[in-house]
Order: sequence, then C-alpha cells, then structure tokens
Amino acid sequence: MKYIVVTGGVMSGLGKGITTASIGRLLKNRGYEVTAVKIDPYLNIDAGTMNPAQHGEVFVLSDGGEVDLDLGNYERFLNISLKSIHNITTGKVYRNVIEKERRGDFLGATVQIIPHITDEIRHCIRRAAAEEVNGNRKAEICMVEVGGTVGDIESMPFLEAVRQMHGELAPEDMILVHVTLVPMDTMGDFKTKPTQHSVKALRELGLQPDIIVARSREVITPQTKNKISAFTDVPVKAVVSAKDVPDIYQIPVELEKEGLADVVCNYLALDNREPDPAWYRLVSQEYTSRATIAIVSKYGIEDVYISIKESLKHAGRALSTEVNIRWLDAETFDLRDLADVDGILIPGGFGQRGIEGKIRAIQYARENRIPYLGLCLGFQLSVIEYARHVLGITDATSEEMGAGTHVIAILPEQEGVA
Repeated sequence: MKYIVVTGGVMSGLGKGITTASIGRLLKNRGYEVTAVKIDPYLNIDAGTMNPAQHGEVFVLSDGGEVDLDLGNYERFLNISLKSIHNITTGKVYRNVIEKERRGDFLGATVQIIPHITDEIRHCIRRAAAEEVNGNRKAEICMVEVGGTVGDIESMPFLEAVRQMHGELAPEDMILVHVTLVPMDTMGDFKTKPTQHSVKALRELGLQPDIIVARSREVITPQTKNKISAFTDVPVKAVVSAKDVPDIYQIPVELEKEGLADVVCNYLALDNREPDPAWYRLVSQEYTSRATIAIVSKYGIEDVYISIKESLKHAGRALSTEVNIRWLDAETFDLRDLADVDGILIPGGFGQRGIEGKIRAIQYARENRIPYLGLCLGFQLSVIEYARHVLGITDATSEEMGAGTHVIAILPEQEGVA
C-alpha cells in the first residue's frame, strides 16, 4: 500500500479535499485502484450532530455513516463507495483508546498521547486503507487528508502519527502534499511568505513536504515557483500551481497540465501509464443547452446542499446541459423569482422555519406546471400542499410540525424521540 498524505496551511477552506480527490483522480485515470481517508480533528464522533450551517453538508455513506462532505467529493471523483471507517475523528480515536483502557488492554500502563493515541490513529488509517473498494478489489494507493491547518492544536496528534508512519514506510511508499495559499497583492505580485511560514511550521513537526500545491487566483509564475522551492527545499517541478476554476471537475485537468501526476508517480515509483482521457473529454465538452433550477432552502449556504448541487451538475453533463442554480431563501423569496425557471427543487430540512415559503413554491410549481422535485421534507411538503389546496384540508400538516390534520405521520421508530 502506498500513501499520499495531504495537509493544509495558512488558512482553512483552501480546497484540501478537492485537491486530495483530484490527485486520486489522476492516478485513477492511470488505472490504479485508489481509496481515501478523511481525518477530522474535531472531538465529535461524527458529523451527524453538527449544524450544517456551520460545518456544511453531512454526507451519508452506504453503511449509514454520517461524515464530512469531503467524503462525498472522494466518492464522486473516484467512483468508489466508502464506509464510516474512512472518516477518522478525534472523538472516534479517543473513544477507542478509552474503551481499550477500561477493558484493561494496556495492562495497567499509563495511557498517553504517544504512543497510545498515535498508535490508534495509525491503526485506523491502515484499517481504512485495507478496506475493499468497489466490490472485492483492494486499493493500491490511499489518499489521506488531514483536516484543519498545520499549527492547530487539534491536528498535532494526527501529524505526529503521520510522521511515525513516514519513518516506518519505505521512501517510495509515502509522500506528503502540502496545500497552501499564495495570495496576490494590489500590484498583482504573488506573495510567498504565508507558504514559507506554513512549511516552516510543518517542518517543526518533523515533516518535510514532497509536493506543494499553491492555491491562487491565477497561475503562479515560474519566478514564484523558484522562490517557493528555494525556501522550502521542494524541487521546482514539485511546486504545483492550482488556480481558481469555475468548475471543480476541471481541477484534475489543470493539475495534469502542471505535471503533478508525473511527480507523484516518480516519487512513489509507479509506472506513469498513459491516462484514460474519458474524464477530460467529459469535463471539456461543450454544452448544447441550458436550464435554470431554483432551489428553495432556508440555510442559505451552498455547502449545506453540495451533493444536490453536484447531482444537478452531473445530470447536466450527461445531457450536455449547463445547469444554472438559483438559490432562493424560503423566508424572503418572491414568486416572481420563479417565473423563468425550468424546474424547482426543495431539499430536506428540519424545523418549522421557512415551511410556509416552501409550500408557496410548491403550489406555484403545481399550478404553473413547472417540473418539481421534493427531497425528504420537500416531498412531504408537496403532500401537505396538495392536501391543503386541492383536497381542501386547510390545516393539513405533518405530525412533526404540531397541531393540525396530520397527512404526514411520524415513523414508528421516531415516536418518543426528542
């Protein structure tokens, strides 16, 4: 098994997850079996109890695991089905170690971060890497994304575990990719100081990056690459520019142009096979038509509904149709906002806020014969809307929402659950 560990510096939200998925895609295009692990340093056991407005979408895996949205990107980019063990959190790690301590597995030893927590982290990574992907096939390469930013207290045990793994494995079996920010000043000059400090912090933890992926608005210049290389001891060819693009599925194309796959294959002693061009053809194909889809939601943050957004995008690509999503706030939108749309979608949600606005949108779709898709709560509300405005049950509602004529019932297994 070969490992590619992806870390991030300077700030969060740089796109470590997309970078991880894109590198995996480059290798997948070359015929390698790739799996992925996401490390989240928060103390939660999983993302299931986290507010999506703060953390983004909770992605649900095939085994019911509720995890970070990056695992959704892994599945979409790599065409694999992941399980709960592919999401490692501080909460899971500490729970496992404490349970072992309570059972007496450590034979009375003092349980400490090193070696007990770091041993558990390494065990979790190796166990996830060994899990079969797409049936009974074993992965050859495991992508490991370490969430958070280098320097965070929460990430330290995980980075120490990575350092230990690096020492155990052969040089060609693990590489470290560091994603960092290269901002531009008002004069249009690229500034490398944040990257220098970020790599310095990484090296203080005993980790030297093999590859630097430099995030920026534009392609960084050769001079900037040379400067980063000089200050970080990373070869110039391994300083890779990752500029902003309008579509995340173009990122593997841009990284291919940068020669990242050549560098990765060289470091990992992999045969740099001729890539399958199907992905690049799909991403670069011209759209022949366009459609506008309104999503009426109450959270107002696109990351909450990222799987829905990507599903619409995928469907559009399959039909050579560019999908323009119009995000509408369920509490404030005007019906005129729906006048020129080709479809209306209402996603799932919880609580009563925004319910009446969503019902107005559903009624508008029905009366004006606009294609409508209701997901979870969105589907339940379509039943309520029909009961109110067609069947004349004016107080029709869901048992979840309180008093009224209940046309949607709580499931038996949900009864008594607060």
